[in-house]
Amino acid sequence: MTAMAGDASREKKSAPAGGADVTFTFPASGPEEETVRRALLQAVDHLLARQHAEGWWKGVFRTDVSYDAHDLFLRHSLGVLDERVAQASGRWIRSQQSADGSWPLAFDGPGHLGTTVQAYVALRLAGDSPDAEHMLRCAAWVREQGGVEASQLTARVWLAMFGWWSRDRLPMVPAGIIALPGWAPLNIYAFSAVMLVALVALGIINEHRPVRPPPFGIDELLAVSDASVRAPTSAPAGGREGALRRLNAVAHAWHRRVPRPVRKAAANACARRLVEHQEADGSWGACTPMTTWVILALHLHGYSPEHPVLKAGWKYPEECAAWPEEDVRALQTVHSPVWDTCLSITALLDAGLAADHPAVVKAADWLLTRPTDRPGDRAVRRPGLAPGGCSFQFHNQNHPDNDDTCEAVLALRRVVHPERTRVDDAVDRAVRWCLGMQSGNGGWAAFDADNTSALPGRLPFFGFGEFCAEPPTADVTAHAVEMLSACGTERHAATRRAVRRLLDRQEADGAWYGRWGVNHLYGTGCVVPALVAAGVPHDHTAVRRAVAWLTSVQNGDGGWGEDWQAYVAPAHRGRGPSTPSQTAWALLALLAAGERESAAVRSGVHWPADRQTDRGTWWEPQFTGTLVPGAVAAHYGYYGHLFPLMALGRYVQRTGHGSDAASGPAPT
Repeated sequence: MTAMAGDASREKKSAPAGGADVTFTFPASGPEEETVRRALLQAVDHLLARQHAEGWWKGVFRTDVSYDAHDLFLRHSLGVLDERVAQASGRWIRSQQSADGSWPLAFDGPGHLGTTVQAYVALRLAGDSPDAEHMLRCAAWVREQGGVEASQLTARVWLAMFGWWSRDRLPMVPAGIIALPGWAPLNIYAFSAVMLVALVALGIINEHRPVRPPPFGIDELLAVSDASVRAPTSAPAGGREGALRRLNAVAHAWHRRVPRPVRKAAANACARRLVEHQEADGSWGACTPMTTWVILALHLHGYSPEHPVLKAGWKYPEECAAWPEEDVRALQTVHSPVWDTCLSITALLDAGLAADHPAVVKAADWLLTRPTDRPGDRAVRRPGLAPGGCSFQFHNQNHPDNDDTCEAVLALRRVVHPERTRVDDAVDRAVRWCLGMQSGNGGWAAFDADNTSALPGRLPFFGFGEFCAEPPTADVTAHAVEMLSACGTERHAATRRAVRRLLDRQEADGAWYGRWGVNHLYGTGCVVPALVAAGVPHDHTAVRRAVAWLTSVQNGDGGWGEDWQAYVAPAHRGRGPSTPSQTAWALLALLAAGERESAAVRSGVHWPADRQTDRGTWWEPQFTGTLVPGAVAAHYGYYGHLFPLMALGRYVQRTGHGSDAASGPAPT
């Protein structure tokens, strides 16, 4: 399995000699700290050289190869799969195969059956022979795991569209769900923002029940007879799985009895909603997987390829296609410019770059154009809340999120901008928006407020369990607390409620769970700086327990790492090969806790300082980001650079957290 060439490369090249605009507040304590400072200056130069002319930064964001496969599946289903895209995508998918024949969710992880089945079919579409050595290894691995019969739901949805799986054995997502009112237990807004888009699209797809068989079969992936796979099976006599199967059988039978005009009206309503929620870049949710489902749904519903909606929609996956080599095509799941730019500003200022440096002022100017100006889907639960939040991507007016908004405020407040009033107005709007998005339990989720129903996760619509809804999480709540504290509102009732929730959510070993990063190292790295910024003292029991846990899981080489499997296997908590980003998260927590002079921090800061490439960055092929815990891992191209730069900066500048250096007045 290989990493994308556009990631932080191991290639050794000379970094520019610069860093003249970085100021160190204190003299170096000795030769060891001088080494850390040299690494920091190289990292600053590396990052400054990669700023876009418009002011933003953006790393390559990718997940496993299943979404590359979906892109080929869509093109086949619509009859537009051309040889160049198929061959180039096939080369990328093939390059990510593990030695045992499978494909993992994360770099060097164990094989994942659903991803492997989809990768295999995609390679068949790309022209690979089932008799090729890599395909034989894959087929044997799939059969050993139970065959397509045992694969995850998403794989089976596509297999049904190719005529290889009975639709009666798939969950029924009726288009009529769109008509359920907001107070109904199972309405579309009971699902998370990302799942909602797919839910509406699947309502249309299930109405049309498309089948477009490829010119080959997949008998070699079957652990049971082909007839058994195609035919519905009876539900088990008891248990939750049996109850769900019986409920699904009832839903299928009911759906067939609904008058066709009623079903058509529901599908029309789904299509209208999708069209109304298309973003300026042509996408849905600024996300390639969701856009794939919607393009398929609207095509099935009668939209021609020349319709402006579909023509715009097709542009988005093309814009998300990275070509690490001339004949290799890898699909990025999303673009991450807002997130990467916020973190870049913070990292540069942590390092000691002047707060009025042209690079950070230009980045701030770009960020000031990012706040959303429409209510978006969250208006269902917060109808009176004025817009003001930021989203993750270039264009995503429908789904601003608390995480990006908080990081934008933390970054903007520290920039010495010539138009201070403009910055303060944006910060005020963002803070008010975030305060309005606090859930009743005191926490914050990424995209929604009070979206805590357990019902969506109990139904087999997506196979993502509890993550079909969006309850508050410790990491997002921590960023909100840190932001509010930086704004001088650490005594605000909302902040105190959030602090209490964070303290209550600490786990028995002293760590916090990380929803959007892997995993307890991320959660703990987010929470400890936030608590200290909010006034929790270094000697507080929660802080001491966190320090003890971080120290206990430090690797012998001085770094920290946590395997993606920590989401499903407790033995992996805080355990794994050291990585740049995860080492930095641990250091950020320890520095905030007042542990700068500890042995753990001294050895920890030298882990990245000693492993920096001559280009001034770090090599991190591991997936340390998360979209769906245990199901969809993410690789942020800049994580392996930005977080080490933050940690080294706070170490040499003697700051515990970014809020120490916040500037500007508190919001009104």
